[in-house]
Amino acid sequence: MPPREGSLEAPTRHPIDWRNPQFHDEEAAFQELERIFGICHGCRRCVSLCGAFPTLFDLVDEGKTGEVDAVDKQDYWKVVEQCYLCDLCYMTKCPYVPPHEWNLDFPHTMLRAKAIKYRKGIPAGEKFLASTDVHGSFAGIPIVVQVANALNHTDAARGVMEKVLNVDRKAWLPDLATRKFRSGAPKSAQHEVKDGAKTPGKVAIYATCYVNYNEPGIGHDLLKVLAHNEVPYELVAKEKCCGMPKLELGDLEGVDKLKQVNIPVLARYAREGYAILSAVPSCTLMYKQELPLMYPDDADVQAVKQAMWDPFEYLSARKRDGLLKTEFTQPLGKISYHTPCHGRVQNIGKRTEEILKMIPGTQVATNERCSGHAGTYGVKKGYHDMAMKIGKPLFKRMAEHPAGGAPDYISSDCPLGGHHIAQGFEVNQLGEPKLAHPLTLVRQAYGIE
Repeated sequence: MPPREGSLEAPTRHPIDWRNPQFHDEEAAFQELERIFGICHGCRRCVSLCGAFPTLFDLVDEGKTGEVDAVDKQDYWKVVEQCYLCDLCYMTKCPYVPPHEWNLDFPHTMLRAKAIKYRKGIPAGEKFLASTDVHGSFAGIPIVVQVANALNHTDAARGVMEKVLNVDRKAWLPDLATRKFRSGAPKSAQHEVKDGAKTPGKVAIYATCYVNYNEPGIGHDLLKVLAHNEVPYELVAKEKCCGMPKLELGDLEGVDKLKQVNIPVLARYAREGYAILSAVPSCTLMYKQELPLMYPDDADVQAVKQAMWDPFEYLSARKRDGLLKTEFTQPLGKISYHTPCHGRVQNIGKRTEEILKMIPGTQVATNERCSGHAGTYGVKKGYHDMAMKIGKPLFKRMAEHPAGGAPDYISSDCPLGGHHIAQGFEVNQLGEPKLAHPLTLVRQAYGIE
């Protein structure tokens, strides 16, 4: 099935019609799934991306006719469960996405199915895992944090979590921070505004749940890099989870509740000329793509979309404007860098690689294969082993640096993906390189303590 002439046009995205009652009609959704699965079966270009496509193709190949029509429609759910909405098939592989006449959108069709499944009822443990503001609320509380973190590393407690929350006892889980980022960071830093030709000269920091509750050092490193470059910043006055964990679960009403809190606050910064920076690619993508597609007619959502930046996208733009300091004093050696899926599909180019390669005495090897972590997917029992299998080729590639030998650092813009890669190194006995976020590496290269 060759793509029609002109299919090399840039992919376009249709709005998500999630408020239409037909969106949650299971029979109609299955008809669309059958149509899309038939096209994917005839192409198979995405077979190596994740577990969803091999699962689909096995179902087809094991059927009586060798076609999609012989697959039990209830088995479609097996495909849906393996999709973690990375968006790579849509943005990097599929030749049949709009404007192609076949109008194939695999990820958002999976999202539709997940929304139907969510309304039918899912385990309470999965809902809890997607409620990052709930379990993050314990961060920063003395004694509670120490106890929770200690339990996180005991076999007995992990056994209970596996039974109650369906969290695989082997999966890496983040500790709670002893002090939340938003509690410990300066609320603002004022410098003379140096407006660039294209880049906003002032920044609003959207902390994200992970940085705020689990790894505040990433946020502090971002602030130090901005301060070193004399970029004035403010922490966003109020924030909740971006909604990506709930989107991955199909809880669109839950996404809507979070949107009602976040967007009015963020829209004010957007309209006041701030660049809004988020240090977790999934959160950035939520505001750049998913919420704008869920609310195509909401002017505030669209304003936030235009103002949202990946940190290295912002630093790269400041460099082009001649406003980024490039006097790095500390070499970093060999870095095996991983660009995460939710960073790649933002279509911003290799901005992190660009900045890291500016550092003297530093050799950067960029790896674009999926780590397999994929949000909550990689920690769930029944999926963690698959997540490690998906990531294994990446782990091996990152373990051998092209400059020779093992890397000095492994790094990923996705903090969770980075820890998943580090666990993959341990499980596969690939060595013990230092794990550091790219913002941490840049802060080190500037010689900032």
